[in-house]
Amino acid sequence: MVHRHLFQMSQVIAASFLLSCVATTQTSVGNRQYAVGTGPSDKLQLPAPFDTPSARNNSKVIGWPKGKMPAAAPGFEVSLFAENLDNPRQAYVLPNGDILVVEATREWPGRADRPEKSANRITLFRDTNKDGKPDIREVFLTGLNMPHGMLLVGNWFYVANTDGVVRFPYRTGQTKIDGKGEKILDLPAGGHYTRNLIADRTGRKIYIAVGSASNVDEENGWEKDQRRAGILEINPDGSGMRIFATGLRNPVGMDWEPQTNVLWTVVNERDLLGDDLVPDYLTSVKEGAFYGWPFSYFGQNEDPRKKGQRPDLVAKAIKPDYAVGSHVAALGLAFYRGKALPRRYQGGAFIGMHGSWNRSKMVGYNVAFVPFENGQPAGPYGRYPHRIHRRRK
Repeated sequence: MVHRHLFQMSQVIAASFLLSCVATTQTSVGNRQYAVGTGPSDKLQLPAPFDTPSARNNSKVIGWPKGKMPAAAPGFEVSLFAENLDNPRQAYVLPNGDILVVEATREWPGRADRPEKSANRITLFRDTNKDGKPDIREVFLTGLNMPHGMLLVGNWFYVANTDGVVRFPYRTGQTKIDGKGEKILDLPAGGHYTRNLIADRTGRKIYIAVGSASNVDEENGWEKDQRRAGILEINPDGSGMRIFATGLRNPVGMDWEPQTNVLWTVVNERDLLGDDLVPDYLTSVKEGAFYGWPFSYFGQNEDPRKKGQRPDLVAKAIKPDYAVGSHVAALGLAFYRGKALPRRYQGGAFIGMHGSWNRSKMVGYNVAFVPFENGQPAGPYGRYPHRIHRRRK
């Protein structure tokens, strides 16, 4: 079974801490130790481009052996929630507790070497007796196009397909949607296919994360369509589309920081500059801001492949807030709003990391936690592994 399991994590010991980052090199900020390529951006030490060769080091997913679970941090345990899923990529919890899971993958039309087919469906799980195991499993929605983001606003259920946002009428408790739905917004397709969704607390605005078409805009198409590599804002009916922030190569996970109610995102940065460039990052999203892609990274560090093309944009690029390491592929983001976990976790950010291919030593393949204080990251992140993989020969 490959990419077919959905796990849940629960706390079993009150005083618990996630595993600290494993790294042979650390930098010190104050009295805090940060693994190389991680931490506050204003203290970040970056190597020169091409300081190390660019590696192609794909993992080979071998599935979970029977009876084996992901390794959890001390004080937590992981149990199997659902299995036999076809590439589950995103989960969404409805107000009544139903859990929706998107099953999708990128398709590569015209490429015989990439025969992947997307399941293009959403599956519903309902745990009626709250024992951590679903009693009901239903196919909730089909006929989608490489979907990723899900969102409920009022009586409308929204799905972000790779080429647009659609919405469907929804009634609390229903286990299946049969209607065709209404497409309210076209989006550029191709490239990074995931499109994520989040609404503000009033439900009056919806934000859409759209990835770039390529690694570093080799096709020189970004300036013609700046909806890519950014976050868009629309009204719930799809009207009023505007670019909220741009220069974000592949933003996926989004959430509102609980104390300040500021939008944050995790971003997959560019490849092929070496093992330790460019760090993926966690950042607050400032309205109207430009974050550098494709011309620079972490402020005014110009990408040598775009040297001299847009010095005006390089000059205005702002630094993201917090680096989480190069090539970790940070995809998921969720701030913890509960009170069950120890104080250290309250208000902090959990980040799901898909894992690297462009690094000689694999990184990612885990869930990380970044503590927050006063609306800002407040220390090194911790992590624990969640996927079994081995180096492809």
